[in-house]
Amino acid sequence: MMKAKIVYASMTGNDEDMAEILEEDLQDLGFDTDSTEVAFADASDYLESDLCIFITYTYGEGTMTDEIADFYDQLKELDLTGKYFAVMGSGDKTYGEHFCENVFDYQSAFLACGATEITAPVTIENSPDDEAIAAIDHAAEEMADKLDA
Repeated sequence: MMKAKIVYASMTGNDEDMAEILEEDLQDLGFDTDSTEVAFADASDYLESDLCIFITYTYGEGTMTDEIADFYDQLKELDLTGKYFAVMGSGDKTYGEHFCENVFDYQSAFLACGATEITAPVTIENSPDDEAIAAIDHAAEEMADKLDA
């Protein structure tokens, strides 16, 4: 059984909602999933999983909050060769070019660690609406298809 580790950072609950939707989807698709809030996670937790997922918000103009920055620094030290990853997150489009910037920061960090991207980043505005839930569901199906979960 494929193991998926979901780590999420949530200030308003939007990203926690995304993590819960994704975790349920992946469990339904046959994954052994574990979900942890970033404050209680260590990036090395990803070493025990086949699929590494990070879900984050972007605050303001993309400056990482301390908890997100600490985890990011831990992540950059890892070798995730042979692992797959996906990134998701929420943001506010009023910040223009900074919309969901931290999602893409994490995408770059996972690639630098040698992990293989399994699905395109899912970025949503604010809380997950029906369209966002459909995008999360689609991403989960894509992960299952590519990993034969």
